[in-house]
Amino acid sequence: MDIALFSPSSLFADDDEVSVDEEKTDIHQSYVERRHQFPGMELLIREFSSHQLNANLLWPGTFAFAEWLVQHQSWIEGRRCLELGSGTGALAIFLRKSFNLDITTSDYDDQEIEDNIAHNCQANGITPVLPHIKHSWGDTFPTADPDWDLVIASDILLYVKQYPNLINSLSYLLKSYKPKDDKAVPPVGNDQSSGMPMGLSAPAFLMSWRRRIGKEDESLFFSGCENTGLEVKHIGSRVYCIKPRENIVTTRDRVDD
Repeated sequence: MDIALFSPSSLFADDDEVSVDEEKTDIHQSYVERRHQFPGMELLIREFSSHQLNANLLWPGTFAFAEWLVQHQSWIEGRRCLELGSGTGALAIFLRKSFNLDITTSDYDDQEIEDNIAHNCQANGITPVLPHIKHSWGDTFPTADPDWDLVIASDILLYVKQYPNLINSLSYLLKSYKPKDDKAVPPVGNDQSSGMPMGLSAPAFLMSWRRRIGKEDESLFFSGCENTGLEVKHIGSRVYCIKPRENIVTTRDRVDD
């Protein structure tokens, strides 16, 4: 796997894009603990001062995606969810605390990342800690029968060379999906922003993308998904829904059965 050794902070436009109310450092552990404002709550998140896999910081897009998910909570309530590229685990922690979402974190096969997510879970009152899967994109996924009907991610398209690996893992998760215990996805509710009925296929991948990269690089990922048999749709606010093109099992289908 190609690893870029540079500071992710160089991608931020302004320092104030990250909400920081309190900071403390520990030279020996090489981390920073910050208090971040999420919709309706404050989370204390430990971030590595430096991490070669760039899993050390909370990206600004995380907060925008959290707000979007709150506005579309009927899409995620009652789902069994997997987050790709969890990093610090902050978004997953927020979703568990806000909606009691059944969510599993995942990131590159690195023990420091898993330990830090567990630390952040405990620091924010989540015990037992969220389940975690160590998975390097493109490698064989450790679960033979993935049963997550919703996969989410925020700002994970940084390394163009990793797009094929990410697409391989994503395609496996969506195309090999098997419902857990034949449990139906909850009925579709109304979108809070418009009041209109909204539906979300099962399985589906919701991705928020707000980092600044070239349009050509961005299109490489989306065209790669389409070439693999996935359907890509921009659903607003830089949030994309990706699902199997032949996906005919929807939440509405499940309700009507």
